[in-house]
Amino acid sequence: MAFHKPRVSPVRAVTPADEGKPIYAVWEITLRCDHACAHCGSRAARPREDELSTAEMLDVADQLVRMGTREVTLIGGEAYLREDCPELVAHLHRQGVRVTMQTGGRGLTAERCEALAKAGLVAVGVSIDGPAQVHDVLRDSPGSHAAALRALDHVRAAGMITSSNMQVNRLSWHFLRENYELMQEKGVRAWRCQLTVPMGRAADRPEWLLEPWRIVDVIDTLALLQKDAAERARAQGLPPERMMNVALGNNLGYYGPHEELLRSMPGGSSSYWSGCAAGRFTVGIESDGNVKACPSLPTRPYVGGNLRDRSFAELWQTEELSFTRTRTTDELWGFCKTCYYAETCKAGCSWSSHVTLGKRGNMPWCYHRASTLKRLGLRERLVPVVAAAGVPYDYGRLELVVEAFEQPEAESPELRQPTAVAK
Repeated sequence: MAFHKPRVSPVRAVTPADEGKPIYAVWEITLRCDHACAHCGSRAARPREDELSTAEMLDVADQLVRMGTREVTLIGGEAYLREDCPELVAHLHRQGVRVTMQTGGRGLTAERCEALAKAGLVAVGVSIDGPAQVHDVLRDSPGSHAAALRALDHVRAAGMITSSNMQVNRLSWHFLRENYELMQEKGVRAWRCQLTVPMGRAADRPEWLLEPWRIVDVIDTLALLQKDAAERARAQGLPPERMMNVALGNNLGYYGPHEELLRSMPGGSSSYWSGCAAGRFTVGIESDGNVKACPSLPTRPYVGGNLRDRSFAELWQTEELSFTRTRTTDELWGFCKTCYYAETCKAGCSWSSHVTLGKRGNMPWCYHRASTLKRLGLRERLVPVVAAAGVPYDYGRLELVVEAFEQPEAESPELRQPTAVAK
């Protein structure tokens, strides 16, 4: 798997009283994977040489419980490829932790779903990135789209909640409505879209990245789809909390006319982007015991330490994990430095800006930014400058070029078809 994983609604919403607590943990329990996705941020394929043992994982689980963690999402690689995955799920479940999983679903069989559900897994999100001709290229694996759809069926048959996430990039963004219709057909409870950003294997393919000015088209489309989901729910007599939720990932936003519509839970209180959650109430754990404030952050600059050397409670207080708890607008730069929303937003998703521009504090994919520039007759383009090194969670660097905004010509169907990934 790669990048931030979307989540279905938690047992209890995060409140201001939860600030500074690791309420939500995303735990990569192995890098072993039955895909080798062409956009994977962790470059998952084979397990790390020094992944935590079963006993070590159970000890980490106990530490999370003591710190007040209420929900854990298991990821990989593919978490289900560890034989002790059901044991970890059961251990957390017995202590009152809500356990979910995010997966590409290629090997998520009916038998595995039944075992995980029996252990206490409550929800599974399956990544589906558009129609098969797009999904299978992004996943670098023919047949992976069909396998992901089967996985959704297996999850539902086992009695677990289904959700799905979609990578949004130049290959996939044209197919938002088509994918939405498929998710409606499959009955998923939450469909969340997340931008592909240049980390890991995606850093090797900068031509796949969505142009920053396209963010307006993407979010306008998602807003229409969320309204459609509400209309469908009303027509079926369903309460708002039962409708399919079309949601924004942490690196999609910010502060356009649809912010509250796409950031709030249906039937819940109004919500909007209030800054990067890394280390405020989220934490990421890598399979060798390294701990970061967010699972998507690149390893080298953001690891606070290793659970084999220090307790989770100690690591939680390190500078690497607490940077959002102490940050100010002083670190902002570029457009974000002068933005009206700077004090609240603090430059959006730290992960996305850092792996794109080499440091956090200036987020190129932003609705408010793109629409503001468009009114001035301008738009931004990303140009590769430094290549990635080729290791898990790595990144290179791109630079922003400001240019005159030209209305794009209608694209022919041929331009919408991705080519196969070169080996």
